[in-house]
Amino acid sequence: MPALNHLIIPAKNKDASAIFLADILGVEAGPQWGPFRPVQTSNGVTLDFVDSPDVRTSHYAFLVEDKEFDTAFAKIKAAGVRYYADPHKHEPGKINHHWGGRGVYFDDPDGHLMELITKPYGSSPP
Repeated sequence: MPALNHLIIPAKNKDASAIFLADILGVEAGPQWGPFRPVQTSNGVTLDFVDSPDVRTSHYAFLVEDKEFDTAFAKIKAAGVRYYADPHKHEPGKINHHWGGRGVYFDDPDGHLMELITKPYGSSPP
């Protein structure tokens, strides 16, 4: 079965964006590789940030454990990053509790909409 290996994410400053996300996720941004600054997730997918004058924003969701959510959410709040319970940003300063878990949306430095969830979409509550 094919597996996703990497995504290329355009950024105004690849280093700032990679370091921002890596810090929130509690991982290290990798060293520059070619034109990219990688951030690897626990399932081996690498987000390769690249400098680009044309940043078209996108959405990236991360499935995290409860403890990881707590740590990441504390970092989001401590950094003063605005966060939302919904992707349309109608519920600022709140998180959601879909499928018996928790979720939060926030923007990275380039406006990409990042999401942390503790239960996959469509999960049934415990």
